[in-house]
Amino acid sequence: MRTTIKTAAVAAAAACALVLTGCGSSSGGSDTDSAAGTLADVATAGSQPGTLLDTPFAKPNLQLTDNHGKPFNLVKQTAGHPTLLFFGYTHCPDVCPTTMSDLALAKAKLPKADQDKLRVVFVSSDPQRDTPARLTAWLGAMDKSFIGLTGDFTAIQAAARSVGVGISPPVKEKDGSITVTHGAEVLAFWPKDDKGHVLYMSGTTAEQFAHDLPKIIRSEAP
Repeated sequence: MRTTIKTAAVAAAAACALVLTGCGSSSGGSDTDSAAGTLADVATAGSQPGTLLDTPFAKPNLQLTDNHGKPFNLVKQTAGHPTLLFFGYTHCPDVCPTTMSDLALAKAKLPKADQDKLRVVFVSSDPQRDTPARLTAWLGAMDKSFIGLTGDFTAIQAAARSVGVGISPPVKEKDGSITVTHGAEVLAFWPKDDKGHVLYMSGTTAEQFAHDLPKIIRSEAP
């Protein structure tokens, strides 16, 4: 039986993520999950990787620039599509490329018709460095259909918080490296109502995503 978790608790715990240490783009550090991740990991111990939320998240009302340099309205342009949403950055040394690569591998296992329905959206938590051109090159190495979004950090941070993901502004360290703190959750939005019903924590494998995606596409609990 799938474990559920209170979304209010997720959001409250995620707000605490800002006090955690992020990862430096030029150092060997690793991304730190948000406090929401810790809460969900405990709640779902021994169960399947995705957490079915008792109260689904509304899709963030986010208007940014996509990786082709065009305006992108997240709500309107993913409406009616199964959508996976992740906040991260392209200079990330570990969690971000691993997560996006796993999503690409999982998507590739779907029938072509289902692949065409799915939208995978990567929103930059380091928008100053993540230009449209860089997003295109970085995401294109994994899956050219992936959508990268960049723009105003304040809007991005507010959107992340609205779905229980904590991120903080990039910090330049004394050695010149950049530390970016962000949660590592993937939110799955069902096409029938455009709501975020399933939360995946860092460490979810490509095989686990592949197992769940057909049901996400059908707006069913994994």
